[in-house]
Amino acid sequence: MQTSADRQDRYQYPAHWEADVVLRDGGTARIRPITVDDADRLVSFYEQVSDESKYYRFFAPYPRLSAKDVHRFTHHDFVDRVGLAATIGGEFIATVRYDRIGTDGLPASGPADEAEVAFLVQDAHQGRGVASALLEHIAAVARERGIRRFAAEVLPANNKMIKVFTDAGYTQKRSFEDGVVRLEFDLEPTDRSLAVQRAREQRAEARSVRRLLAPGSVAVVGVGRAPGGVGRGILGNIREAGYPGRLYAVNKAFPEDLKEVDGVPAHRSVRDIDAPVDLAVVAVPAEHVPAVVAECGEHGVQGLVVLSAGYAESGPEGRERQRALVRAARAYGMRIIGPNAFGIINTAADVRLNASLAPEMPRPGRIGLFAQSGAIGIALLSRLHRRGGGVTGVTGVSTFVSAGNRADVSGNDVLQYWYDDPETDVVLMYLESIGNPRKFTRLARRTAAAKPLVVVQGSGTAPQGHAVRATRLPYATVSALLRQAGVIRVDTITELVDAGLLLARQPLPTGPRVAILGNSESLGVLTYDRCLAEGLRPARPVDLTTGARAEDFHRALAAALADDTNDAVVVTAIPAIGEGSPGDAELAQALRSAAAAVPGKPVLVVHVELGGLAEALSAAASTAPWAVDKAPGTAEAAAPATLTTPPEGTHLIPAYPAAERAVRALAEAVKYAEWRREAADPGKVPEFDDIDEKGAARLIGELLARGEGLTISDAETCELLGRYGIPVRRALPAPTPDAAVEAARALGYPVALKATAPHLRHRADLGGVRLDLADEEQLLRAYTELTELFGQPEELRPVVQGMAPRGVDTVVRAVIDPAAGAVLSFGLAGAASQLLGDMAHRLVPVTDREAASLVRSIRTAPLLFGWRGSTPVDTPALEELLLRVSRLVDDHPEVVAVTLEPVVVAPHGVSVLGATVRLAPPPARGDLGPRTLPAY
Repeated sequence: MQTSADRQDRYQYPAHWEADVVLRDGGTARIRPITVDDADRLVSFYEQVSDESKYYRFFAPYPRLSAKDVHRFTHHDFVDRVGLAATIGGEFIATVRYDRIGTDGLPASGPADEAEVAFLVQDAHQGRGVASALLEHIAAVARERGIRRFAAEVLPANNKMIKVFTDAGYTQKRSFEDGVVRLEFDLEPTDRSLAVQRAREQRAEARSVRRLLAPGSVAVVGVGRAPGGVGRGILGNIREAGYPGRLYAVNKAFPEDLKEVDGVPAHRSVRDIDAPVDLAVVAVPAEHVPAVVAECGEHGVQGLVVLSAGYAESGPEGRERQRALVRAARAYGMRIIGPNAFGIINTAADVRLNASLAPEMPRPGRIGLFAQSGAIGIALLSRLHRRGGGVTGVTGVSTFVSAGNRADVSGNDVLQYWYDDPETDVVLMYLESIGNPRKFTRLARRTAAAKPLVVVQGSGTAPQGHAVRATRLPYATVSALLRQAGVIRVDTITELVDAGLLLARQPLPTGPRVAILGNSESLGVLTYDRCLAEGLRPARPVDLTTGARAEDFHRALAAALADDTNDAVVVTAIPAIGEGSPGDAELAQALRSAAAAVPGKPVLVVHVELGGLAEALSAAASTAPWAVDKAPGTAEAAAPATLTTPPEGTHLIPAYPAAERAVRALAEAVKYAEWRREAADPGKVPEFDDIDEKGAARLIGELLARGEGLTISDAETCELLGRYGIPVRRALPAPTPDAAVEAARALGYPVALKATAPHLRHRADLGGVRLDLADEEQLLRAYTELTELFGQPEELRPVVQGMAPRGVDTVVRAVIDPAAGAVLSFGLAGAASQLLGDMAHRLVPVTDREAASLVRSIRTAPLLFGWRGSTPVDTPALEELLLRVSRLVDDHPEVVAVTLEPVVVAPHGVSVLGATVRLAPPPARGDLGPRTLPAY
């Protein structure tokens, strides 16, 4: 009889089960399988567990583990008996195990699909979400090993563990017998279990970032003894920003009798600090960083900002140094911003942290700013500052993160933080690369539904030092998928700031109708033309003439805002010379007072050579706005305005030096507002009663048993697609003229004769297809023509297929991209998609609304809807086909590629004339799996 110890040799150590996770309080832990080498760790762990927790685990006093227990809990076959441990600093803080059982409750092997599961969490780490994270991972392991259901027996008094199971969101049954609560739950993910997992992920990752951005104490490691240098500069920036927490200067080269540097307590090591340290800013050479990380970890530091360079950006040796840095930090439960980072800023009144290389603290505001590059971060901060008070009032910065090589904390983590950060209204991100586009798209969709997210995306080539999953999708396709997730995609830093200032200062427009008014006819016409080019619907510009006074602007703007046919207003202004011409402050106050009367519509200003107007528009506010207390043109109104910070809740008016920049920003806001309205009702993924999901799964399993990855045969493709209600029109091989005649008789005339050789497939333009062959004579003549033109039948691979109703030829594709996930694509067959790239894309699963949008998104869509008097085709049937393909790929991750070409969309119904399907084993982990940090 085979023992578990014998079986351990049969199954290799499952390294892909190892994972770093973020816990509920923002700290990290490592989850990994328990092995025979963990006996001492297990005993040490158990000794630190309270008697009460031991009692809850074993239902009896159990002060210590016997040698037999230790052997049992460390010897696993990784199939029927599996144990996982959560570790910090290499030591166990919690364990979970399952044992496969049969229907009689006794140990069993496959095909038994039930297992008993049990947890034990060290008391010091209870309440941190360790058990919840372990449950996600042990459930994923069990599903991988063919286990579909867990059973757990828990004492009624063990409320914490009962809550772990009941809160997980799985479908479960609960019973009570012999003084024990028995819980049984299916491991198939449900909408609720996935929602619970995503909510926990968001809270944990947001808290991990919050611990970095709002620390109670900071140590700067690498502070020079003399003025100058990065460390000394960072220390000065933190002090000058007014950071209210405890601050320490650290340098191992400090003299032992040195007590202070610039009034800050000085220490030779983090270990010497006799108080907790929440954040360490590391500014030492790369070769000294490992020792600093160890010191910080042993002292209990919660996070690191590593400014040091010399990591992955410097080549293979640096890349390995970066991996070691992340491994070391995570072993102690710390998160890292960097290495090669520019730093972080938090302008909140109770934090005021400038742990960055920026010499000045930005003024507080409502914009969250993320940049991977330090140089880009500097450019963004300075550009915001130059934009006429762009960092004053509601348009300042709430938090700023420059992640450098983003070896650990990435844009995804910061998005999790900004999602529910009450201090941030608008998010601006410069992304040189996207490490996990699928997760980023998911997070972006959720964030964009709550607040604007504006992104400049790099060219698609990852900078040196950035770990990025390879993608097979074109750069333009990834960009299109981001837009569908609600991301406001812009191309330059200038556009990023332009859009950000508008979204931070003004309400969203309710439509594309734009009023234009100003004192320059030509500038108004230019603005009008740009609106048309951006797809907006402008009204004819209102020319106030160059002699317009402040009260004229006020009156015209008030009238435009009150007009229900306008959704936004663009004011154009040029310098005016002469007595009575409005000054910058007077004009700004006139515009702001008019806008304040109708606050629900955005107002933008295009100004030419009015340096003071932009600043005045950002700051202009008086204690008695004209709309209430002062009339334009009165002596009081003409008096110099008192410029103060606008009261809370008021909207500042953004000013732009060029019409195209203002209109482009407005167009992005209009599209985003439309997306927000549509996102409120995203549609649903429909259920189809005729789908045979289980039958398809069995077929896929049988086919994959033949190989790791394969393109299945035409007959197998037809069978698989048929199980999802996607019929493929039969095509019979015709290796000889007589075989072609027999095929035509079987199918019935009229028929088509096609060459299916790779160089002729789907190439009707080359003459490899003959259609509407009504009888045997026409078929044989067509057969002869094909062989004379292109060669012998064995080269052509001819087939005979029944004629489909006439319609529009289209192509439907689905592919599993390693970075973006499952993507569904649609376009017209032939030159439109192949030459012009006119394809539209949606992330799987696709809802009914998204399917309708997908069909209408291509530029050649009018051909489907009766262009130039043609008969409209059956787009509802096409949309149903798209939904069925989406369901197939979503239900079975083994289906890694599907191509339906051509799909003929007729006035009534669709016909799939050709199909290929590729299968491969599903990835071990994905965005739908348990929570994990990126592996290093």
